[in-house]
Amino acid sequence: MILYEYPFNERIRTYLRLEHLFRRLAELVPREQPIDHHYALATIFEIMDVAARADLKSDVMKDLEKQKQLLNSYRGNPAISVQALDAVVAQLDGCFSALNHLPGKAGHSLTENEWLMSIRSRVNIPGGTCEFDLPAYYAWQHRPSTSRQADLDRWTATLAPLAESIHLLLKLLRDSGAPQKVLAANGQLQQNLPQGRTFQLLRLRINPELGLVPEISGNRLMVSVRLMRQEGDRLQASSDAAPFELTLCS
Repeated sequence: MILYEYPFNERIRTYLRLEHLFRRLAELVPREQPIDHHYALATIFEIMDVAARADLKSDVMKDLEKQKQLLNSYRGNPAISVQALDAVVAQLDGCFSALNHLPGKAGHSLTENEWLMSIRSRVNIPGGTCEFDLPAYYAWQHRPSTSRQADLDRWTATLAPLAESIHLLLKLLRDSGAPQKVLAANGQLQQNLPQGRTFQLLRLRINPELGLVPEISGNRLMVSVRLMRQEGDRLQASSDAAPFELTLCS
């Protein structure tokens, strides 16, 4: 099954983008080739660009506190395991504390590293990191992989509190939804959202053997899914009835 996710607001959209970048970074750093570490550095710079939004850190901390209050409201419920509840609340407290002790925005301390910033200023220029442009960077790429990995681990450590917070918040959000089987008649589905609830994320799982790609749109009142089929070099609307799994997370 292929999983597609659609955020209903800009905050969750930013969280998903950061999660995507942190996953890529986690894949690249353990590798040994210089080209992988080049793209690991480029990913660090992308994370810094996304995290530069002024209110991101405060939004994440507010969401951590909101989740803690929500979970604490379940205390006394016989259907809730006290041990499991305490473990998640402890995770939220740990993420909040680590993020709170982080000076400035995520990755701010890296901006004081002139060598890194010289690479950052040229990494988006086509061919801008050639050896004649950045000889010191070229020399770094010829160091042993263990040395490069140690540097990358040190630099990514400044981003770890944000990564852990985003991971935990998205896990709790995803766990809040219950999947339902639906059928897109004539390749389309429109569904009114239940009133009184604010949904933040839609998750859609579809069998890849169907050869269909979902185009998702939505707002606080309605969600719409149109199934497309790859025909040559373009997507065409499908008129076939197709099943998939839909989950709304609040």
